[in-house]
Amino acid sequence: MTILTPHPGFDAVCDPHEAACHGFLHSLESGAAVDGPGMRFVFFLSGCQFRCLYCHNPDTWKLHAGRRVAVEDLVAEVAPLASFLKFAGGVTFSGGEPMMQAAFVHATARALKDRFGLHVALDTQGHLHDRVTDDWFDPIDLVMLDIKHIDPARHLALTAQPLQPTLDCADRMVRLGKKMRIRYVLVPGWTDAPEDIARMADHVARLGPAVELVEVLPFHQLGASKWAMLGHPYALADTPTPAPEATEAARAVFRARGLTAF
Repeated sequence: MTILTPHPGFDAVCDPHEAACHGFLHSLESGAAVDGPGMRFVFFLSGCQFRCLYCHNPDTWKLHAGRRVAVEDLVAEVAPLASFLKFAGGVTFSGGEPMMQAAFVHATARALKDRFGLHVALDTQGHLHDRVTDDWFDPIDLVMLDIKHIDPARHLALTAQPLQPTLDCADRMVRLGKKMRIRYVLVPGWTDAPEDIARMADHVARLGPAVELVEVLPFHQLGASKWAMLGHPYALADTPTPAPEATEAARAVFRARGLTAF
């Protein structure tokens, strides 16, 4: 992952929440294999209103901590690889939470779609979906929706944000005919209770064929050093990575509902 330095002279000529004039980019990766189908060019955008206890990128939380960029800057990054990406994968907008910069993401996605015909994926927790109109999703081919927990109280404790907007986003994607990949992080002591996994699997199964894949992602400690660097207390310092058998058992619960799970 390439870490980009903050822009030295930010002047607030427009609000990145509302306008497409510029955005804030934390970093990018040009050869990612786990952020959507095929080989992906991933833009990690700055800013996130969630405070997930297991976040492995807490350095993306602050919007203006990233480098200030224009749409053409991101298009120029992709251009040399566009021909390869068109058949090998595509572009993914991740974060942070990319919908915090909705207008900028839409303008960039539209440009990449129009100029290069690339597959575009959005990695989001969906919390801000109600701030955009349906046509905002037109250039988005795949929504990778993170559902952190299926229990509202546990979701709030885990993320500091309510669950319902994420579930509403999933329902909206079904209505819009958008393909989804549901992402679920398996965290020992937090999201690994059998009854919670079963409830999650039941809910996802009800979304029907819009869900092409469920990704059960084992918790890891790779972000712990970032929490320490930022001076934030890390509540999961003693939480282990789930055993491979536990992760596979969780995937089996989704498969038992007729879902494809990895």
